[in-house]
Amino acid sequence: MAEAVTANPKIAFVGTGAQGASIGADFVLAGYDVTFIEQWPAHVEAIREKGITVNLPSRTINAKVRALHFCQVAEIREKFDLIFLVVKAYDTKWVTLMIEPVLAKDGFVIGLQNGMTHVDIASVVGAERTIGAVIEIASNMFVPGITTRQNDHEESWFALGALDPGQQHRVEDVAELLRCSGRVEVSADIKSCKWMKLVVNAAELIPSAILNLPLADAAHTPGFLEVMRRAGYEAMQAALLDGASVIPIIGLPPITTNDPERYVDQIFDEVLTTFSRPDTLTTSLQDWRKGRRAEIQEVNGYAIDILREHGIEAPINQRIVEIARDIESGAIEASPDIAPTLVRFLGLN
Repeated sequence: MAEAVTANPKIAFVGTGAQGASIGADFVLAGYDVTFIEQWPAHVEAIREKGITVNLPSRTINAKVRALHFCQVAEIREKFDLIFLVVKAYDTKWVTLMIEPVLAKDGFVIGLQNGMTHVDIASVVGAERTIGAVIEIASNMFVPGITTRQNDHEESWFALGALDPGQQHRVEDVAELLRCSGRVEVSADIKSCKWMKLVVNAAELIPSAILNLPLADAAHTPGFLEVMRRAGYEAMQAALLDGASVIPIIGLPPITTNDPERYVDQIFDEVLTTFSRPDTLTTSLQDWRKGRRAEIQEVNGYAIDILREHGIEAPINQRIVEIARDIESGAIEASPDIAPTLVRFLGLN
């Protein structure tokens, strides 16, 4: 890979959980040279034995793919032209450090993740080898070797953009590859795209998880939709203070409102109506049900920190983060009973 992506680039998916596995399977079935690199031992062994199975809304696919354990990265001798990073945001930096030795000199790491992970990636491999990305797909995985993706290709959306403007002309080649898995837009302002996604994530991921409910049920809990939106409003304020622009994402049409809060509502409504199902669990709730920590600091906490840098508090996000940390410490349990507390906190009843 020099000025353009080669016709048959060597591709790795690092982190092949619910999202990475389903996207990676699309690449395999499209005929690309793909390697999975994964930290869940049972998952790697299941893929080796039976391939990766992806249950989609109206069909099931299976792809046979080379799968490696994280501990085998040191055994890899070839260099990858493209590495799609699909690990938790809090794992970004150490995983990027792990895979940097197997990234081609002029290759790219593409972070298909929540949060502002492009900054961590670039700190390891350099901005010239980093492509920022936004992803909107609902998926879940609880069984090794099997993932359930609730959005087929026409309902899956990605945005890509180079951190180094001098590399932006190469992003379209990567986008064309990724179109085997969904709609892809190339953005010249990936920072703003990442912020807009963080805004809606702040409204949906942890807030619905603390109720231990599917996203739709949380949004229909009396008074709680406004709690979720207020979390998004604070995050939008942080985004603007950090230099982001209000731009359309997830396939929305050009912006028709000058009110940032109304645009938060538009993004959130699109997520609820197009990208989620009645039983969709956010990634944060899936993490908790698996006994893992969620991306608290990387989403809601990030917005809090940016606002504090400008002397502004984020009371609703701060309360959400405090509750989430109490849940992770075992001090309290995630429950719908928490909703009235947050509704009263905002003075909504």
